[in-house]
Amino acid sequence: MDPLFWPSEANRFRRFTPESLAAIEERIANKKKKQVKFKEKNKDQGVEEDKLTPQLDLKSCKTLPSLYGDIPAELVGEPLEDFDPYYSDHKTFMVVNKRRTIFRFTATPALFIFGPFNPVRKTAIKILIHS
Repeated sequence: MDPLFWPSEANRFRRFTPESLAAIEERIANKKKKQVKFKEKNKDQGVEEDKLTPQLDLKSCKTLPSLYGDIPAELVGEPLEDFDPYYSDHKTFMVVNKRRTIFRFTATPALFIFGPFNPVRKTAIKILIHS
């Protein structure tokens, strides 16, 4: 099979860390720069950029497809980097529970106080996703 279609074993499940958040913010900044350049270049033309759409099998509240394999026990209920390429430049992370249900959360501070790595917020997420 095509290696681009099947996710590799090493890249499947990665914890969402402050480095992950910094990488997302960098991708957002790069995307904004590209959009500005694209708009300046095509000001006179009516050409539009290709829009990426979310994958239907990775929607929130759906079951994680078996294509991605078994989630390691230590990563169940933990914040993970998003698999969906659509969310690669969005400040989001996903959490998968024991039943393999996908939950997606924003990485912006909740209530302008609790960041994505705050213990109170982590506890609230664990309570929310508990089956």
